[in-house]
Amino acid sequence: MSRARAEMIEETRARLLASARHAFATQGFANTSMDDFTARAGLTRGALYHHFGDKKGLLAAVVAQLDGEMDEHLQHISAQAANPWDGFCERCRAYLRMAQDPEIQRIVLQDAPAVLGADVGAQQQCIESLRRLLEGLMQTGWIEQAPSLALARLINGSLVDTAQWIAHAEHPDECLEQALQGLDLLLRGLKPVA
Repeated sequence: MSRARAEMIEETRARLLASARHAFATQGFANTSMDDFTARAGLTRGALYHHFGDKKGLLAAVVAQLDGEMDEHLQHISAQAANPWDGFCERCRAYLRMAQDPEIQRIVLQDAPAVLGADVGAQQQCIESLRRLLEGLMQTGWIEQAPSLALARLINGSLVDTAQWIAHAEHPDECLEQALQGLDLLLRGLKPVA
């Protein structure tokens, strides 16, 4: 495949993703029409079918894009901390705060689980980077030894469920404050017994 063709394919995918992401965030998956966001992107339904299979496939791609962005943001938070433990704790707090972002609320926390199911590949980048972070904390003695993938999935599952609670709450700020208090207690339980 020529470089020009590859660039054209990538540009088409990017335009469809951007258009769909905007539509899903502002109108929700159920209220969007494939014709609306393909027209907004200046493309046809055929382009959508070719690149993503269908509207559901496009949602999965948008969720994967958001998951990658969320993970990148969380990794940046971890890297900026004074030490690995503080970075880990602040990363968990930041994830809960993301539940107040309207785009993440609508696409990741509401539509993705409803349309794509509970384990659709969303959160996989976050789980993997969380697993690596936990392994580093175990190796340096910041937390107790445990199977890192299981621990990452337990922590991520708790964070996702709590983020959904915050996103759907009538008073999300109050829920966030309660969740942050509970999170601090939960995270202290990972520390080695002195």
